[in-house]
Amino acid sequence: MIVMAYVRNHTLPAEDLPGLIADVQTALTSLAAPAAIAIEVEKPTPAQIKKSISPAALISFVDGKPYKTLRRHLSHHGLDPHSYRVRYGLPADYPMTSPEYSEQRAAIARATSLGRQRRTWPAKAAE
Repeated sequence: MIVMAYVRNHTLPAEDLPGLIADVQTALTSLAAPAAIAIEVEKPTPAQIKKSISPAALISFVDGKPYKTLRRHLSHHGLDPHSYRVRYGLPADYPMTSPEYSEQRAAIARATSLGRQRRTWPAKAAE
């Protein structure tokens, strides 16, 4: 359609038509390809990674603020745990929940017997 519109309004020798079609195709292909935006992020040192994990909170490498859990914060910034770890060069076992908060949740689960099967009592014999 683009080539037809151009040819209708411009005089063009027939031998130049294949070159025009190739040029238009190249231009359209380059427009369709998404531009890769490389965001250079400074990778934290092992000391910074260790310091970012405190008992009460995890320090985010995105904004430097403390969080009990990082999942919601990361999703707000368009990241998931895996891409966060890759982006900042963190180890695969880097936690997404602060140790203190994890222990609180585990204590609640133990107190409510979460995950345990209910005991079944044997049926009484018919009298």
